[in-house]
Amino acid sequence: MPESVTTVDTADRTLIQRSWREPEIFAALFDRHAPSLHRYAARRLGLDSAEDVVSETFLAAFQSRHRYDIRHADARPWLYGIASNVIGKRRRGEMTVYRAYVRSGVHPAAVPGDPIEDGVTTLAVNRPLAAALAALRPGDRHVLLLVAWADLTYEEVARALGIPVGTVRSRLNRARRKIREALTTNGEQHG
Repeated sequence: MPESVTTVDTADRTLIQRSWREPEIFAALFDRHAPSLHRYAARRLGLDSAEDVVSETFLAAFQSRHRYDIRHADARPWLYGIASNVIGKRRRGEMTVYRAYVRSGVHPAAVPGDPIEDGVTTLAVNRPLAAALAALRPGDRHVLLLVAWADLTYEEVARALGIPVGTVRSRLNRARRKIREALTTNGEQHG
């Protein structure tokens, strides 16, 4: 990373603004956010697709960096919004991941011999949950997983998806209710 990036204000917006004149500065944004975006994409689509999602996300972000709203210091919501769009285009792949998990009981982000990330195991601990996630509407699933796995606030999710905060709240409420109902129904069947 160039020394000047580490010695000045390195808010995301500053990096993006500087990248307008010095495109190589955008690499600092990649270094900062790619690992968490990769984990998020792996949870949604499996490890095989995660790298492609991150690459597509940052390519789209780089190409549209001149349109970034510099009133926002943190680019995470913007990047997760782009990643959600990329994942949305791969919906079939996401459904394949959930179906594979339901059948095998092994999360696709698990690498043989490596422990599954704590974040993956917190929500993807059982087959009924994977099935319930697969049954959600895509918009509801995006909101739920951006809150649960990307740790975005309601306002950040709204910014990421370009929807009002009230829509985030209603989608999240509906998704949580449907997940609870699916897990309760499944628990009654197996309990």
